[in-house]
Amino acid sequence: MEESVFLEIRRRMQSGLLIIREPKARNLPVDITVSPGSLEIKSCQACNMISFPAEVRIVPSSCRGLQYIAGDGLHVRLQVQADSNTTLISTLSESLKAQKSCIFYCQSCGEVIIKERTFLRVLPLPSENWSALVEEWCCHPNPFANSALHPQNNDCFLGHTYFLVNSGNESHVPGPEIVHSETEHSASERGPTLKSKENARVICKRCKAMLGETISSGTTKYYITEMIVQPSGTNFNMIPRSQFVQNIIAQCLVGLSSARSTFRFRIQGHDGKVYILMWLLNSDTLLVESLGNSASSSVFTLLEDNLRPDSKSSGTWNAVKVLYHPCIKNRNKDLADAWENDIGVHPLTFPSKTCLELLLILSLSNACLPPSLRCMNSFQVMNCFSSNIDVLSIGKSRLPGDA
Repeated sequence: MEESVFLEIRRRMQSGLLIIREPKARNLPVDITVSPGSLEIKSCQACNMISFPAEVRIVPSSCRGLQYIAGDGLHVRLQVQADSNTTLISTLSESLKAQKSCIFYCQSCGEVIIKERTFLRVLPLPSENWSALVEEWCCHPNPFANSALHPQNNDCFLGHTYFLVNSGNESHVPGPEIVHSETEHSASERGPTLKSKENARVICKRCKAMLGETISSGTTKYYITEMIVQPSGTNFNMIPRSQFVQNIIAQCLVGLSSARSTFRFRIQGHDGKVYILMWLLNSDTLLVESLGNSASSSVFTLLEDNLRPDSKSSGTWNAVKVLYHPCIKNRNKDLADAWENDIGVHPLTFPSKTCLELLLILSLSNACLPPSLRCMNSFQVMNCFSSNIDVLSIGKSRLPGDA
């Protein structure tokens, strides 16, 4: 008998749920011995020893609630002491520094998009309703009412899901290209002042991935999920696409929840369509998986093969745990409409293809969780925050207020 072990830890609460996923009812009974650094499982057929990572320590005397759940395995609650020293993918604000030369790469293929760019100012953009706030606080007419925030030649403006640069003096090698899909006749019918987002798409010349869009004659918007920014003189390291998307989305959710006390998010594409509804539950989760030697075992989260633990060890990942609902093909339309009119829901816009990639990541991650952890019909939200995020652990669930 070869068991795979799934351990979900809440670091702040120092509690964990241990699931021994493989044993069948016919293999029971089994003797389970829990020590601070390992787990021993004995049956009449075999004895299996599973070692936990060094940063995870179990409190054996705290084990309680042992039960067998069909389709899952053996469940036990226990106290866990866990540290985390995961190497993170740096955020854009950490990579982009004023007076420092940077190189911009396409995340999908590694093509250089902007070479050796140095910004004199790197500034965060205000919130979306900044103009309305100015009107509330000023006793005179808003001087910025009809103005837009566009970077000058040596500026870079950072938003939550994108950054703005002035494209007037970019050094492209070979650089992106701007796609114009309409004919001159159809464009002229729209009028000289109207320009569709489809006409302004900025794509990578090598892999044709959408990187952003032009929002004025001199300003280009690049999405943070499509670009990697590194200091000049450093070697470019290709990051697996799914890992990068999970990491960036996780950091974005945690950053916004911490800054704005916002826990519900509407993921929408650059085409304006809503793809996913997300509810952030917590960001202090640590996941541990030991796969055993079973060929049928699968990891709990979508990770590339080079990131998966081997059959003789346990792997740990920091995680953000969210609930989600897909909204493609008019699914959950009523709930999506309700969230669109709810000021407590924050919209996040990405390229439509990236939204579909994220939905696939969510679906695959959810399918690999133990069945009992995939759905949550009712729950209480734990307001826990952490900036120490590596990958995204997802549970597809029924949200409060859902029919």
